[in-house]
Amino acid sequence: MSRRTLNGRHLIGMRTVAVCLSGLLLAQTRKHQNAVEELAKLQGDAYAQRVAGDKQGRLRTVLEVAKLLNNAPSAVETLARAYADAGDNEHALAKLQQLADLGQDGESLLHDDAKQFAAIAAKPQYQAVLKQFAKNKAPISRAEPVLQLADAGLLAEDIDYDRQSRSFLITSVLEKKIVRVAADGHLSDFALSPSHWPMLAIKVDAERKLVWATEVAMDGFIAAPKSDWGRSGVLCFDLRTGALHYRVEGRAHSALGDLTLTREGTPIVSDGNGGGVYRLSEKRMQRIDDGAFISPQTPTKHPDGRHVFVPDYVRGIGILDAATGEVEWLNQGQHAVSGIDGLYYDREYLIATQNGTSPERVIRFRLDSTLTRIVSEDIIERSTATLGDPTHGVVIGDFFYYIANSGWSEVDDHGNLKPGAKLTPARIMRTRISGGS
Repeated sequence: MSRRTLNGRHLIGMRTVAVCLSGLLLAQTRKHQNAVEELAKLQGDAYAQRVAGDKQGRLRTVLEVAKLLNNAPSAVETLARAYADAGDNEHALAKLQQLADLGQDGESLLHDDAKQFAAIAAKPQYQAVLKQFAKNKAPISRAEPVLQLADAGLLAEDIDYDRQSRSFLITSVLEKKIVRVAADGHLSDFALSPSHWPMLAIKVDAERKLVWATEVAMDGFIAAPKSDWGRSGVLCFDLRTGALHYRVEGRAHSALGDLTLTREGTPIVSDGNGGGVYRLSEKRMQRIDDGAFISPQTPTKHPDGRHVFVPDYVRGIGILDAATGEVEWLNQGQHAVSGIDGLYYDREYLIATQNGTSPERVIRFRLDSTLTRIVSEDIIERSTATLGDPTHGVVIGDFFYYIANSGWSEVDDHGNLKPGAKLTPARIMRTRISGGS
């Protein structure tokens, strides 16, 4: 789904680890939620230690959180604060440098917590980090606009392509439907949410002439009836007519927000709220992970047909064995791989829309020959005037198309327009990805 908090679209994700504590605690009693339970416990401990003034104890706990989250930027940021609070200026500086090396701009640290770093503010290393933070938010754009959606009120989420009609299919959160967008930008309704809930994921199965989608009644989100909050479902439509073939309800308190299709056309669906990854088989949801995920987002097929790349909004990219449920974490090196909403594999590259990093960006990671380690990255777009909150994309031939300026940055966690905000039309952008260049 996306970068929202656990009670918003990222039920389905989190901008910082701290945002998700309350939602994670609700999940502690659920079966299989190993990583969810572990993070909830650690964060509970860290909170209690902070209240008690136990700075060293909190630091030890925060180190455990960072280990669990594979040193995601949010965890590194929290570590920098914890070291500074404990008076360990050398390690605080080292963590700030690590955050800068991960391509982050340190915005929340510098604006909200500058006082914590007053003891090191005059040091040359600290000033060098500040310069790198500024460099990290410099605009980059290697993409071009394709078209602008005619309806600014959609709150566009996911996108796929129907090759036969040469049109895009895009899900709408606020208008609770799927729209078809022609090459000339003409917009028409393809299908409505049968439950009148926000629509999130979409995948086209051209071979079987089907469209798969998800609808989610997000907790606290005004676009869904309060009586339905915490429910979600997977939908199967006819590609030619938009008629609903059938619907499969998810487990209670789930947010089945993102999906991919196997070679056989079987949906693999992630629950960004409960942490599970499911296979839809014979109209039944079968959980296929071992509990390693906290907030899984858009999965993408591995070329071996057995594994699936699954981005966890807070832990990074997991390589899930769909047969055994085991998860191996992609070796990220000095690359930030948390905060990913959409993930797409193409010719030994992973392309990601990251709306949970600071700054937000669209990026491509090159993998090694074993597809287990990142060796380099290329930023496609960041910090531009039109990027806004990028959500999802689709690979079409030699190009990657993605949604920019989705509108999520203009609404709060309940789906209300923020004071003074205005929804503006989302854009479809594209960048050439052929030849690995």
